[in-house]
Amino acid sequence: MNRTLPREIAEQAEIIAEYARREGLDFYPTIFEMLSSEEMSQVAAYGGFPQRYPHWRFGMEYEKLRKQHRYGLGRIYEMVINNDPCYAYLLNDNMMVDHKTVIAHVYAHCDFFKNNYWFSRTNRRMIDEMANHATRVRRYMERHGVEKVERLIDTYLALDNLIDPHSVFMRREPDRTEVRRKREEQSKKPEKVETATRFPAKSYMDRYINPPERLAREREVEQQKEEKTRTSFPESPRRDVLGFLLKYAPLQDWEADVLSIIREEAYYFAPQGQTKILNEGWASYWHSTIMTRYVLSDAELIDYCEHHSGTLATSPGRLNPYKVGIELLRDVERRWNTGRYGPEYDACDDMQTRREWGKDREPKGRVVGKDSPGRQKIYEVRALYNDVTFLDEFLTPEFAEDQKLYHYRYDPSTGKMVVVNRDFDKIKQQMLFMLSNHAQPYIYVMDANYRNRGELYLAHKHIGADLDIKYAVATLKEVQRVWRRPCHLLARIDDEPILFTADGEKSTQQKVDDKTEPAANEFE
Repeated sequence: MNRTLPREIAEQAEIIAEYARREGLDFYPTIFEMLSSEEMSQVAAYGGFPQRYPHWRFGMEYEKLRKQHRYGLGRIYEMVINNDPCYAYLLNDNMMVDHKTVIAHVYAHCDFFKNNYWFSRTNRRMIDEMANHATRVRRYMERHGVEKVERLIDTYLALDNLIDPHSVFMRREPDRTEVRRKREEQSKKPEKVETATRFPAKSYMDRYINPPERLAREREVEQQKEEKTRTSFPESPRRDVLGFLLKYAPLQDWEADVLSIIREEAYYFAPQGQTKILNEGWASYWHSTIMTRYVLSDAELIDYCEHHSGTLATSPGRLNPYKVGIELLRDVERRWNTGRYGPEYDACDDMQTRREWGKDREPKGRVVGKDSPGRQKIYEVRALYNDVTFLDEFLTPEFAEDQKLYHYRYDPSTGKMVVVNRDFDKIKQQMLFMLSNHAQPYIYVMDANYRNRGELYLAHKHIGADLDIKYAVATLKEVQRVWRRPCHLLARIDDEPILFTADGEKSTQQKVDDKTEPAANEFE
């Protein structure tokens, strides 16, 4: 591969970097490399990395991307890796205006990687780590056979969405020292402690206010709860199913190592899924700002506008993260520059007044400047928010109306998409639902010794949508291959509790009682 950056483009990269710093962007050192379309397809198939562990799916993805580029069905303009230093790839048959746009876009991504809270726990040496992963997997393939290792990776990849992205920011499992201390304290307590609720009463009324039957029932319930806590494993539901399997499934050392690789990479890529709209919106905002304010020449204007508008193109029923992200950031900047926020503005229900609100404070001219309240606010948004919190806090009815964020359906009589719902609350709720956990189901480990037979019991946390039965059955089979004992999954389908079971030979499903233990509502 000849990845050397041509001198003209390298000079432009330095110039654009200086403009980006002038606007306040703070990014890791960034190394640009030039690739052919075939090389770009190869790197893209590897998720943006020059090396990954060998697996057939990367070859399949490479063929798809290569043909898309060859037949004009899709084009990859750039890729950038969250690393220190960041690595970014440019396509060698792009026009110079495209290179400039991509370079400005990349610097904004690198600034986002460095400063956004949700990326703060990611591995900044992931290029080296990916190379290590590749070496380890190749070694296992030499030792155990390619087919055996690939089948194992197939199984693990089917489960790589069963992680807990928030666990990197908090301690989910109790500290062993803390557990020991609590047990010691518990052992020092008197054996008989009143656990039932006793209300104050005079002696002659005590039997009526605190009936012995109620006290006995409460004591019994409390004893059952203590017994369950003492014997259940895990003590509380665990969302990181992959981590639980890694720790407790009967895996050989090399199998556990491959699983740890898949899990580590899943956690590395998780923040990118959590911030797709905000990250792409931030990069689009800055490539637009830097190009139109500093870099774009008159001769490049038409090509830039054509390619930029293509990136932000949208259509009814399709959510373009670039478009929604950049427009919402601009809306936030405009609102904070004109004072359109706070209790007084939110309480105003006169639409005409809201439209005119703060127009006298609106900065004059196209250039707002980095010291404006709006610019400071979007830098704060870049540092603290992910897609869910970004839309939850800043999506307004006016913005949804302006961007035509409605619910659509295809009308076969006219052959067009038609609006079927303009209710802002419902539209926002659905968008947040789609973004929560990347629209993946919440699955928890409830009991690893179900029925005292070492069987694994999982449960789906229902937050508005049923599990897709086909995928639930297929996924449970893969879990069983790892656990090597029968596995169960409790889910609510059409408002009925259904228990799916995979025992290694067959899969079954049956309706169960709502009171089936462990109950599916015992989530964190």
